[in-house]
Amino acid sequence: MAVASMEKDAINTEDDVHLTNSFGDSGLISPDKEDISRILTVPFSGRIRGGMRPGKKIIIMGIIDPEPDSFDISLTCGNSEEKDDEELTDVALQLRARFTERQFLRNARVSGKWSEEEAPIAYFPFIPDQPFRIEIHCEHQRFRIFVDGHQLFDFYHKVKSLPAINMIRIVGSLQITKLG
Repeated sequence: MAVASMEKDAINTEDDVHLTNSFGDSGLISPDKEDISRILTVPFSGRIRGGMRPGKKIIIMGIIDPEPDSFDISLTCGNSEEKDDEELTDVALQLRARFTERQFLRNARVSGKWSEEEAPIAYFPFIPDQPFRIEIHCEHQRFRIFVDGHQLFDFYHKVKSLPAINMIRIVGSLQITKLG
């Protein structure tokens, strides 16, 4: 029974590939080496099975490019692949790392309108050509963001229907090594 509930938390690629490690634990997904380049290629788009809910967390591990510009991680509602529809899709959380400005920005889009961007952070946690681990913890009122084990900030929910948040998109100057 525990394995069945863990499987519901898996993130699937658009090809609906089910990613789990040998223990059936989708907390940290580590595909076979020959599959990793196909499955975790950036830009990445994958389904969050069952959507978000309080207590659920998403872990993204990777390596920043040697000469990075920026990267974005978005949690969105729906699976729209149409460019026209994509601009209407609700974005529950968009994280934007900007290396020139050393900023890690947060934003959301609801009903086609972006909220005011949140920028303050205690420090910029990303280093070119170095590994990182981002954890997005979903709580009742907010997302809590951790980088390399340190809580960096909270982002209060703008999209209130947490189960509707069912896609993750990752683009930019990084490689993904594990996702769960």
